[in-house]
Amino acid sequence: MDFTTLAFLVFATVAVIAAGGVITVRSPVHAALCLVLTFFTVACTWILAGAEFLGVALILVYVGAVMVLFLFVVMMLDVDVAPMREGFVRYLPIGLLVAVVMLIEMLTLIGVKAELGAVFGEDPALAMGQSNTRWIAQALFTDFLLPFEVAAVILTIAVIAAVMLTLRRRTGVKHQDPAAQSRVRAADRIRMVSMPAERPAGVSEEAMGEEAKP
Repeated sequence: MDFTTLAFLVFATVAVIAAGGVITVRSPVHAALCLVLTFFTVACTWILAGAEFLGVALILVYVGAVMVLFLFVVMMLDVDVAPMREGFVRYLPIGLLVAVVMLIEMLTLIGVKAELGAVFGEDPALAMGQSNTRWIAQALFTDFLLPFEVAAVILTIAVIAAVMLTLRRRTGVKHQDPAAQSRVRAADRIRMVSMPAERPAGVSEEAMGEEAKP
């Protein structure tokens, strides 16, 4: 077994363990860190297999954008964040562990980059004289256009279903009513009160206050 195959097996093992940690740990912060490690490790396996564009897209899109969305969802859940804020230092070890593992994966990926062809065969993009990005785009929007569109429809349905599942009434939580907000009038929000700048002669302050009341 050469070093490239060993690196691939290590990446795959770390990805499976991190994915299991996402659904087994109790802390949402730990789950988010495990998910970041899962995305990054899977991206390393794709880069190891020669799909550089997919690996970089996974890091930029999922780790950089989708994880931010996940954190917003975690903050919107009914999670008591007070204990999480009190012991912030206790999350430092797991964060450092994730950072160290990601650094080791990057160094390993750099070390085996020159030996990719020994395990995964010839790169089809290089065989056609094209870049990896161009080859993926041409295959995705020609030969695999129907599966791509079906996947887009499934993801759209999943987003709509997730939004509908969260639209439930819960006690003790403030809700917005867009229909009521759109029907509001300026007269319902603003009340004009007449308050003379000077007190007329012979009028007491109590009488001025009574005149100012609607």
